[in-house]
Amino acid sequence: MSISSSLNAGVAGLAANATRLAAISDNIANSGTYGYKRAVADFESMVINQARGAGVYSAGGVRASTTRLIEERGSLVATSNALDIAVSGRGMLPVIPSVTLDNQMGEQPLMMTTTGAFRTDADGTLRTESGLVLLGWPANADGTIPVLPRDTVSGLQPVVINANQTAGDPTTSMNLGVNLPAVDTEAGSSGEALPLSVEYFGNLGTSETLGITFTPTVPASGSSNEWTMVITDSAQAGAVIGEYTLTFDDSRGSGGTLASVSVVSGGAYDSATGTLDLTVAGGPLSMTIGRIGDTNGLTQLSDSFAPTAITKDGSPVGNLTAVEVDENGYIKATYDTGFIRTVYQIPLVDVPNQNGLIALDNQTFQVSPTSGSFFLWDAGDGPTGSVEGYAREGSAVDVAQELTNLIQTQRAYSSNAKVIQTVDEMLQETTNIKR
Repeated sequence: MSISSSLNAGVAGLAANATRLAAISDNIANSGTYGYKRAVADFESMVINQARGAGVYSAGGVRASTTRLIEERGSLVATSNALDIAVSGRGMLPVIPSVTLDNQMGEQPLMMTTTGAFRTDADGTLRTESGLVLLGWPANADGTIPVLPRDTVSGLQPVVINANQTAGDPTTSMNLGVNLPAVDTEAGSSGEALPLSVEYFGNLGTSETLGITFTPTVPASGSSNEWTMVITDSAQAGAVIGEYTLTFDDSRGSGGTLASVSVVSGGAYDSATGTLDLTVAGGPLSMTIGRIGDTNGLTQLSDSFAPTAITKDGSPVGNLTAVEVDENGYIKATYDTGFIRTVYQIPLVDVPNQNGLIALDNQTFQVSPTSGSFFLWDAGDGPTGSVEGYAREGSAVDVAQELTNLIQTQRAYSSNAKVIQTVDEMLQETTNIKR
């Protein structure tokens, strides 16, 4: 009957508006929750009688469906902690619950979140106070990230940063900028060898020395512009690892620059890059002495012997002083020797339909059939944004809008209650007809 359907419609309206009120209450309660995604309740009409001209109408009522707008992002809030991490743009951070750390990686459920305040626990694992452990790809010893699968969590590991860890960086390349005195290759000069000592760092962080001597070739007359360079390695008991004959240009246009480099023994000279391929105790070392005709590197000018620019990579063993995350998701450890090392990369997780994710506690989400399968992106690649350290994502709730919705919901609830009251009065009148 129409009266009965009106009563059912009123009850359905009360239930639907109660659902909307619950969503609004949840949003307002989490207006200060970092990374919170607001929930919305949408109403859908229910039609029972579609016959035209039937002369009667049965109210179908309304039903509510709730959706969490996960793709909406709150504004970023600056913090003072380097490991407060937020995602600027699309994408989420991969995390797992700390209670599942003892399981094999394949058995752990991948969860994702858009922000987190991560701290190291007693074991050095990065986790939030709510027990979310950050996942990442561990770097190789040289700081590079290996090629790992992007559609599975098999390559991901909990990020572990030990505060007492130390690290050294071996020297693999060196730039040698030295000026040799041109007068020493003239007839009548003493021919005395000029010594130079350059420090480098071994594979175990030890300080070693390359001994370099420059011996001029003194002619009977005129100027030879030729030197013999001998390189020794202290880590190999002073053994000679390279001997080269250097000839310098004395023309007006290129005077003082290298004219030729002849290898007597040791590694080859690459004229295209101006480097010597040396082999020290720990492995290969590339020493740049300059290209032919290049004013950078070894020169022969005037009457002074002076190292002009000697630079090298590597560092001695240092203690960890700071850990930060850059915009590409690389976790970089800084040591007190000035050495900076990449230890992990945090990928960003993305799915085709973010609003289809299953919402869990602590602003975390899991994939569902509606969301589609996940893919692990490098930050900034594909559709993903950047990773921001020293930042948290604020709540996506607009309190003013929620309060406005609250007023509308209250009025709608009262109106549906009035419908039920009116139906009750009409049924009472129907009952009174018999009297």
